[in-house]
Amino acid sequence: MTQHPFDPARYRWREVTDPSSPYLIRHDYTILGHDVAAGTLDMLVRWSSDGGHCPIHRHVGTTTILVLDGEQHLWDLGPGGTRVRHRVRRAGDYGLTRAEAEPHLENGGATGGLVFFGNHSTDGVLYEFFDQELNLVGSVTIAELVADFEANAG
Repeated sequence: MTQHPFDPARYRWREVTDPSSPYLIRHDYTILGHDVAAGTLDMLVRWSSDGGHCPIHRHVGTTTILVLDGEQHLWDLGPGGTRVRHRVRRAGDYGLTRAEAEPHLENGGATGGLVFFGNHSTDGVLYEFFDQELNLVGSVTIAELVADFEANAG
């Protein structure tokens, strides 16, 4: 079989940071494709080795996950934002996050991580975001994420 290595440089990326957060938020994402009417969005998220996270969030719809490179570290959060469970997915690992998942943190491993997310939503909402005490602070829809990407990707 002929191998065709995946080249992240082929894609435009949107860097996400939040200097107001009490922990390091830094990751990049690219949208591979989407269909707002069908409620689907495929994307890649990458983390460098600097320990940067995504904001505290939960997946509202079912999400398919495939780790392409490095590691994906996940911390499920309990009351008051306490870390209750740590999981690691390594390159080649698959995961399926069911709708209405618990809030969590995620980032890459010691060498970073590159992860595919296949998002599926019945109402267009992909993620809900929370503060440190797990109070809901907002959500993002497929249309909003696509608009953010188009406005800010390099």
